[in-house]
Amino acid sequence: MKSLDHIAAELQGYDPQALPAHTVNAFLAQLVTSPTHSEEVPLMATLGRVLAQDVVSPIDVPAHDNSAMDGYAFAGAALAAGGALNLRVAGTALAGAAYPGTVSHGECIKIMTGAVMPPGLDTVVPQELVEVTGSGLGTDMQITLAAGVVRPGDNRRARGEDLQQGKTALSAGAVLTPAALGLLASLGMATVRVFRRLRVAYFSTGDEILSLGEAPRAGAVFDSNRYTVWAMLQRMGIECVDLGVVRDDPGALEAAFRSAAAQADAIITSGGVSVGEADHTKATMRQLAQSDTPGEGGVVFWRIAMRPGRPMAVGRIGQVPLFGLPGNPVAVMVTFLAFVRPALWRMLGANAHDPAINPPLLKARSLAAIRKKPGRTEYQRAIVSTDAGGGLCVQTTGDQGSGVLSSMVRANGLLVLHHDQGAVAPGDMVDVMVFAGVM
Repeated sequence: MKSLDHIAAELQGYDPQALPAHTVNAFLAQLVTSPTHSEEVPLMATLGRVLAQDVVSPIDVPAHDNSAMDGYAFAGAALAAGGALNLRVAGTALAGAAYPGTVSHGECIKIMTGAVMPPGLDTVVPQELVEVTGSGLGTDMQITLAAGVVRPGDNRRARGEDLQQGKTALSAGAVLTPAALGLLASLGMATVRVFRRLRVAYFSTGDEILSLGEAPRAGAVFDSNRYTVWAMLQRMGIECVDLGVVRDDPGALEAAFRSAAAQADAIITSGGVSVGEADHTKATMRQLAQSDTPGEGGVVFWRIAMRPGRPMAVGRIGQVPLFGLPGNPVAVMVTFLAFVRPALWRMLGANAHDPAINPPLLKARSLAAIRKKPGRTEYQRAIVSTDAGGGLCVQTTGDQGSGVLSSMVRANGLLVLHHDQGAVAPGDMVDVMVFAGVM
């Protein structure tokens, strides 16, 4: 973890009034620390958690060569002669038990999906591809398969083809998905060591903000930011500390910041970081950050070259990272997705290459012209769909005002127009961030 002074020095080459959005995550990665505490947790409680150590497979998966389908197992070498093949059915192999007999030259066995392949047999022909004669096993029952129906080794799952004993099955830092839980279960693991959950404290600031249940008044608005922040944190499995709405009062703000820093691993605020807003929030952030950890604490106020969400404050109070987000509802959500979410995943211990930190942007065809000048990154609310040919296409939701929260509800993704990118013509390919999987 680097000091704020060190990070600020690395920002010297950029205009603090127009910091490129694509540089921000690199600096935030230096602001936060990786977790050091882990715990052993029952497998069924690990969905979305981050693996704290490599998992080395204690067994081969599958444990034996087995059949990939219902059919007839035989030695593939018999296919070398070419032409149709006639085999006598010597018995039946069922899943869950080894075949008790032996299989001689010119014989096969009827086999069920998942059943262990007897020694010497390496090929399975699906039951629907053979002609069966006779009504019972042994000399009375035979199969005939035409030339070219299967090749040697077909339809056999080899021992260890999924996971090999002694090999790494999952690496530390992996975010545990439903597929990962299934893989761990296939290894017989009832518990898993994962990094502990994060606790994040958050609050909204401003005399104009109403909490739910308060009576409406002229010039005031109901707080929506705490609820969207809470929901996005919940999707990450983070423990939330809701400190409510804090007025533009130095004493109240200081108490809220100190309370947040005392009980949480990170702090998120909304409002109070824009030009023209009350100075109390900024002044309190700066005072606490610089006084609690001299040389390491501090706060920087950026104006990021992006839309929505230009103003942002980043710093530390003591050792606790602080993210001061704008006040407009859409700007809060966009800056959280673009910057705070990746930083929190790092604090959770996720590998830097895990899709949880860097979900891939998809290419989609723009259905309309979009005005844009180079020099800032734009995250436009968008509706991503498929065209008649099955390709992705995208259109905006219309009004892109940062206070139009209803447009975020209609959207299923963000259209990402990069810093150096200009106007978009109909039919141009653009990048989109699909909400499924990131919210």
